[in-house]
Amino acid sequence: MQVKLQHAARVLRAGGVVAYPTEAVFGLGCDPLNQAAVLRLLAIKQRPMAKGLILIANRLEQLLPFLRPLDPKVEQRLQETWPGPVTWLLPADPATPRWLRGRHTKLAVRVTAHPLAATLCEAFGGPIVSTSANASGRPPARSALQTRLRCPGLDLIISGATGGLERPTPIRDALSGEVHRPG
Repeated sequence: MQVKLQHAARVLRAGGVVAYPTEAVFGLGCDPLNQAAVLRLLAIKQRPMAKGLILIANRLEQLLPFLRPLDPKVEQRLQETWPGPVTWLLPADPATPRWLRGRHTKLAVRVTAHPLAATLCEAFGGPIVSTSANASGRPPARSALQTRLRCPGLDLIISGATGGLERPTPIRDALSGEVHRPG
C-alpha cells in the first residue's frame, strides 16, 4: 500500500485528481495550491467554486498556512476532536485562494483519522482537498467501483475501506459552535 500512496502523492504533485476512502465516503482530492487541479476537480464534481472545499491533513501544522492564527481556546477544541471525524470552519488566512474558500471568509478543515487518507497527506507532504466523490447533489460513492462509475476523468482511485461512518463528517464553526452539516 505504501508504494501505491507514494504513486498517488506523485500524481497529486503533478496536478492530478485522486479518489480515496475517508471516514464515511470516498473523497476526491488534489493539490489545494494548484488552481488548475482544483478547477478540474470541481468540474468532475459539477460543484460551483462559490461553495468552497474541505482540506484534510494528517496533523494540524499542515493546515496552519491556510488559516488565521488560532486562539488558544479554539486550538484546544480542535485538539480534543482531532484526529477525528469532525470538520471545523476556521477563519481563512487572507492569502488562502478563493478556489478553496469560495465566497466564504472561513475554510473547512479536518485532521483525518482515516489511516489511508492521513498517510496520503503525509506522503504528499501537506493537506489535500477532500470533497465527496459524486456529482454535486447526488449520493456520495462508498466504494472504488461507485467512484469510478460516478466520477469519470479521475487520474487515480485508491481502493480501500471507508471508516464506517453512516454520514459524512459534521461541519461545525469553531468560533460560534454552529453546526453547518450534522454528522
